[in-house]
Amino acid sequence: MQRPITPGSKNRFEIIELPRAAAGHTFADDVLEGLSTSPKRLASKYFYDDLGSSLFEAITHLPEYYLTSAETEILRDWGWQIVRVLDEPVDFLELGSGSAVKTRLLVGEALRAQNALVYSPIDISVDALRASSSAMVESFPTLTVRAYAGDYFTVLKSGGLRFDRRVLAMLMGSNIGNYTPAEARELVKLIAEALRPGDGLLLGTDRKKDPAVLERAYDDPTGVTSAFDKNVLGRINRELGGGFDLRSFRHIAQYNEKRGCVESFLESQREQNIAIDALKTIVHFRKGERIHTESSYKFDDNDIAALAAGTGFNVSHVWHDKGKRFNLHLLVKG
Repeated sequence: MQRPITPGSKNRFEIIELPRAAAGHTFADDVLEGLSTSPKRLASKYFYDDLGSSLFEAITHLPEYYLTSAETEILRDWGWQIVRVLDEPVDFLELGSGSAVKTRLLVGEALRAQNALVYSPIDISVDALRASSSAMVESFPTLTVRAYAGDYFTVLKSGGLRFDRRVLAMLMGSNIGNYTPAEARELVKLIAEALRPGDGLLLGTDRKKDPAVLERAYDDPTGVTSAFDKNVLGRINRELGGGFDLRSFRHIAQYNEKRGCVESFLESQREQNIAIDALKTIVHFRKGERIHTESSYKFDDNDIAALAAGTGFNVSHVWHDKGKRFNLHLLVKG
């Protein structure tokens, strides 16, 4: 059960929501566009409604999904060094905080090195922000949370981010891998533009490795990743009056070595017509037709060096877990 926020901690916590007019395309807009194209597609950012966020939290506990445990290992072993590399008191900016479990490790280390800390998470889920941030201020008496609810790109472009000192931005969990190479460059460039020279970006990346290991991470035998993928169809049903039968779609995850990514699809198991009431449309599926839902890109050191060089950053440090499955890179703005 979530504890109520005490009066003192309430003063150290705020959520800033962007005006609706600044939010850009809606869920309905993107669903209509994505299911009208060939091949069909749905943006992976729409996985993370409240149910999707809970399912992803469950995924992080699966043995096949090594990314979270490997990254947590790095933070436990090297967090003390990570928060001190920039060599002066820092504030945190995190894109995609989720439950902020891993972030707690860095917050604790930072507060051992400095007296106070401002933590600014950005997340599309207001409920996830409220739950994780209220728990954080309860746990750390000298922590202030200034949270931003919205899409990363929208928040970064808004000009509304406020910082008073050196910033350590964080994009962990191989979150960067959910974007195409062009989108990833744009996102990292936007982060750079929001920072000042000397500020840092802690970037978590999944390393390229055996395709079988990668595919198991995105298609576990328990079926949690399948439920997570199918939830985007459930969200269409709940929010847009869709008529998807989730049992008539199969989750598929395949490693594309040429592109360096695990690609996820929802494949129609029969020919079917699906009405979406809010969109006033009927979507036709052939048997075997797929909806592309996600591309999870994997990286080697050369990939990250090229990304940094093209976005105004320099690679300062690299940390990896003992199995060398996952990396944390510190990029510093030049």
